Amino acid sequence: MWNGCVDHDPSGQILSAWIAKEELRALCAAATGGGHPGEIRDRLWAFYRWCADAEIPELTTLAETIETWWPAVEVFLTTGLTNARTEGTNRLIKQVKRAACGFRNRDNYRRRVRLHCTRRTRRLSARKPTVPA
Repeated sequence: MWNGCVDHDPSGQILSAWIAKEELRALCAAATGGGHPGEIRDRLWAFYRWCADAEIPELTTLAETIETWWPAVEVFLTTGLTNARTEGTNRLIKQVKRAACGFRNRDNYRRRVRLHCTRRTRRLSARKPTVPA
């Protein structure tokens, strides 16, 4: 792999990007495995240092993005908790609001949002009747 990158990429950017990816994977693995905070900090520093030394604009942008979102990423890696369900519900609510082009009656808006946000639950309960046959 290394020799192919060196032979076919005279600028070395592909190899640098690959190494940055590996540094990021090692960082995520250390955080996921419940590594010592010092080890995680050292790996994060190594990733930032590699991206800065490479002087490739895309790696600089990647490092800035990781720096911005690292607290949230670290919480997810250590706990496995996200706010994805909340974000999905918010997206559905906004979609209902856009499709309606404005509601005149707040109760109808509330009912429509509830209808769209509970579809999966209603589908599952429809398959499993609660009344014995």
